[in-house]
Amino acid sequence: MAFRALLFFIPALILTLSGCGVYSFTGASIDGKNINIHTLDNKARNVVPTLSPSLTSKIRSRILSQTGLAPVNSEDADYDISGAITAYNVTVTGVQNTQTASTNRLTIAIQIKFQNRLDDKAGFTETFSRFADFPATQTLQSAEAGLIEEIGDQLANDIFNKAFVNW
Repeated sequence: MAFRALLFFIPALILTLSGCGVYSFTGASIDGKNINIHTLDNKARNVVPTLSPSLTSKIRSRILSQTGLAPVNSEDADYDISGAITAYNVTVTGVQNTQTASTNRLTIAIQIKFQNRLDDKAGFTETFSRFADFPATQTLQSAEAGLIEEIGDQLANDIFNKAFVNW
């Protein structure tokens, strides 16, 4: 009986202790304690007033919920993220037999500068771009909020993975 209890206890102890390192359940490697996430500048030709705060919030939420880092407004934070929205474009992606648009695509691009003050080599400056399609029968104004939500989630995941998971 004591042997069975030992067989259960040792693997449970190993699993518990292995989770105490600097890795999260997302596979992220985090050595720091805090992060400064700046509001994104909107430098796109087509400016949507709510786009910058919305995308900044998505990035902030994704990073803070998955890392346990404390948000700070200080230039000496362990990690620093800044950037700009560089593109917000709608293009036609599908055409019907009658030569009319059947599908449109919203593309958003963000240039991100990530500084890792604990490891300079882990920093990067990169442009992330994602898109979502919507039917041409729907106006951009009616589809826009949902598209920004979808694209924002994808961009936040891409930025998080590049900064902390090294994908």
